[in-house]
Amino acid sequence: MIRILIAEDQRMLRGALSSLLDLEDDLEVIGQAGDGVEALALIQSLKPDICLMDIEMPLKSGLEVAEELNRMHSLCKIVILTTFARPGYFERAVKAGIYGYLLKDGSSDELAESIRNIMNGKREFAPELIFGSIKDENPLTEKEKEIIKLIGDGKTTKEIASILFLSSGTVRNYVSEILAKLDVKNRIEAISIVKEKGWL
Repeated sequence: MIRILIAEDQRMLRGALSSLLDLEDDLEVIGQAGDGVEALALIQSLKPDICLMDIEMPLKSGLEVAEELNRMHSLCKIVILTTFARPGYFERAVKAGIYGYLLKDGSSDELAESIRNIMNGKREFAPELIFGSIKDENPLTEKEKEIIKLIGDGKTTKEIASILFLSSGTVRNYVSEILAKLDVKNRIEAISIVKEKGWL
């Protein structure tokens, strides 16, 4: 029997998914979580084989939970279910060692089949999500990503310089480079683009 935990903040969708998967002879939904923190606690206490997880959840996102479980070397296989074909999300999910990245609008039969495939050692990724990520890769370097994240946190040039041990002039050069790469006029537009693409 494959033991499944569902982490999804929309109660109706969570319930429907649970009922449909429970109809399968070899699948059993052993728990449900409405947010990322609850999901993390239930994974640690119930030790499911697989956790189906939404990305956009309160308290902790599905990606943050996956990253934390990856650091803890958890045996639970994470499958992200999403409606978002954002390239940055896919990139982060793969780095977090997830086993599946699937669209929510697939059929329950397909989902059950994907779960079985994952338990047999395969990884399952929706082609639409992979295509979106190849087409739209993050052009920023690691240092530029650090800087745009600090800008998103509301830090000034001087504060960023102090945090990263750089001169203010160097930070300004990085910011100019970021704006040029993203083809935007100012920091606000830059933040809005990296958030929309899931690069932050």
